[in-house]
Amino acid sequence: MKRLVLPLLSVLMLGCGDDTLPKPKGYLRLEYPNAVYEKAIVPLPFSFEKNKLADPIKTIKTIGNTNGINIKYTPLKATIYLTYKEVKNGNIDSLLRDAQNLTQKHAIKADEISHQLFENKEANVYGMLYEIGGDAASQSQFYVTDSIHHFLSGSLYFYAKPNYDSIYPASEYLKKDISHIMETVRWKDQ
Repeated sequence: MKRLVLPLLSVLMLGCGDDTLPKPKGYLRLEYPNAVYEKAIVPLPFSFEKNKLADPIKTIKTIGNTNGINIKYTPLKATIYLTYKEVKNGNIDSLLRDAQNLTQKHAIKADEISHQLFENKEANVYGMLYEIGGDAASQSQFYVTDSIHHFLSGSLYFYAKPNYDSIYPASEYLKKDISHIMETVRWKDQ
């Protein structure tokens, strides 16, 4: 019996040491390349600059007087959908209302919707950028117009179930691209 007690006691004494601690929380580290912008070549009455990280613009969809451009970010599994409409016959109020209503449709899932006024007097470009917080389908929406001839709206969507925590880094990266698009819009007739 003494032969068993001594080894057992020594194992117990040596086995007792520091308490085991849970592993510290790990955080996903996503690094995106610095944005490099190039002029987007589109046969529409406006121009803008897009991030080279985005796929080349291949097609423009036209339905009636509406033109659609998709700026796809394959590595981020996201797309910025641009819609261009000509302002005519006093339809600016309905275009503005439609853009604002589209943003408000996300209020059901959104934690918050903040807006930021945009104004570039030299280029005659005025608009609004909406940032949507929470698990909404779209994280950013915007529009720019000259109020007389042109109206361009855009929405950011991800190819994933809306989980704000997961898409937040990509959303923040793409918000900068959206701001750059708004800043570089130029109407070709002015």
